[in-house]
Amino acid sequence: MKILKAEHISKVYGTGQSAVIAVNDLTLDFDEGSFTAVTGRSGSGKSTLLHLLGGLDKPSSGDVFIENKPVYTLSDRQRTILRRRRMGFVFQLYNLIPDLTVYQNIILPLRLDSKPVDSDYILELTDSLGLDNRLHHYPGELSGGQRQRVAIARALAAKPAVVLADEPTGNLDNKSSEEVLALLYLLKARYHQTLIMATHDLNIAEGADRIITITDGSVSMDTGGKSV
Repeated sequence: MKILKAEHISKVYGTGQSAVIAVNDLTLDFDEGSFTAVTGRSGSGKSTLLHLLGGLDKPSSGDVFIENKPVYTLSDRQRTILRRRRMGFVFQLYNLIPDLTVYQNIILPLRLDSKPVDSDYILELTDSLGLDNRLHHYPGELSGGQRQRVAIARALAAKPAVVLADEPTGNLDNKSSEEVLALLYLLKARYHQTLIMATHDLNIAEGADRIITITDGSVSMDTGGKSV
């Protein structure tokens, strides 16, 4: 099943001679439960592509479909609700709220959506991430690797259909990076998540089911489809 599709999406910043094409007329789809690595040099457009796929940045043209539902024909409010319920995000910066505990940060998307908390699932998730003894700590009391684990738990709290990770190990040392990646792989397999990760690290990309390479906003290579 194709869980996520992008049809002829483009993103252009500026106008006229100063216009910059960040993403250039891309059509892609992603299988449910798959792990796709999006690679490319800094400035290639891979992060912009991830933001477009996740409903965070409106395309200049084209649309994205999650579970066959169009994302960008929705109102801003409807799109926010869709993101909160069906998409999870993990960024290089953890984006945790310092005045909330680990547990409060994790369940925040559910509280914002007025959804009940599945306590058994959250405890299973935090146990898998090694956070079971950190739930009442604050972000400032955690290491970088632990903060990223909290961000992963928050991304998965609402049981999203798709998890998008943008350079999730960029701020971590090698040991913490390896641990976070191993946990992402484990959770993807355990909860059958569809994982799309932007990374410049080819060693990380080699662990994916599919590698898409972005060059100047276009797909230059796709191991899950034809080379362009």
